[in-house]
Amino acid sequence: MRIGVLTSGGDCPGLNAVIRSVVHRAVVDHGDEVIGFHDGWKGLLECDYRKLDLEAVSGILARGGTILGSSRVQPAQLRNGVEVAKNHLEELELDAVIPIGGEGTLKAARLLSDGGLPIVGVPKTIDNDIAVTDVTFGFDTAVGVATEALDRLKTTAESHQRVLIVEVMGRHTGWIALNSGMAAGAHAIVVPERPFDITELAERVGARFAQGKKFAIVVVAEGAKPRPGTMEYDEGGKDIYGHERFQGIARELSLQLEQRLGKEARPVILGHVQRGGTPTAYDRVLATRFGWHAVEAVHRGEFGKMTALQGTDIVMAPLAEAVETLKTVPDERYAEAECVL
Repeated sequence: MRIGVLTSGGDCPGLNAVIRSVVHRAVVDHGDEVIGFHDGWKGLLECDYRKLDLEAVSGILARGGTILGSSRVQPAQLRNGVEVAKNHLEELELDAVIPIGGEGTLKAARLLSDGGLPIVGVPKTIDNDIAVTDVTFGFDTAVGVATEALDRLKTTAESHQRVLIVEVMGRHTGWIALNSGMAAGAHAIVVPERPFDITELAERVGARFAQGKKFAIVVVAEGAKPRPGTMEYDEGGKDIYGHERFQGIARELSLQLEQRLGKEARPVILGHVQRGGTPTAYDRVLATRFGWHAVEAVHRGEFGKMTALQGTDIVMAPLAEAVETLKTVPDERYAEAECVL
């Protein structure tokens, strides 16, 4: 068989591990040929690719980023490009394409699958917001990076008697904020699933100082928003790809808390450092398992599906179910965090 693979959307620790796994399983165990499209769906639409053999993937297991590159393509371009993509698959005599990506990539994968292309998806996102899979690779690495940063920030916050508002990634879900906040013992966690009241947040942080404590750490997901009518906040509109723009919730919270508490408050935005660097052992293993099972699904002809972790097993889940809704932080998980803050 001939298999194409691509990485699309934001980079994520573990992408190279999936590529390596796909090549090893396909080439060594099945005698397949594998090609990699450059820069995601753009490479497929422009027929820009390279051959992927064992030499091409040597030494990339622990490397961050993606050797194939990534990019974003506007939804309209993909909708109009279904026939172009189908023609390129015929020209290259490809039996299947394995796209590796998050919510947007998987929606595009479903679109192309519905258009008749043989697609087997692999989910990735540090946000851990893909439904039907218990966890996605990259999440463990991102939580570890955020937790280490919070541990380090505690000492400087205590030294200067400050409130530090640490902004982590999480456009629509607060999994990184929740887990890193719990792991580091943050004093407040703010997530998109629970719009906050600035007065209540200030009271919570202020109570800590009233107890004689000299500093506080607040972890906030980038997509967190105030409860309607409780604080003015510019939501920022959307970019050309339909993604919501965020205007810096950590900065706004630092201004608000400093004014209300009379304590020095500073924003810290971790940003893309959460997505870069070496993946953890857990993410390398999960990514490798996803790649292995994606190749097996191709050989079984299980198209229109993606790999998913359920319990300790890798199963194949329909793309339609995966993109139907986001996996958000449930109330009971937030309640667990609140009791130890």
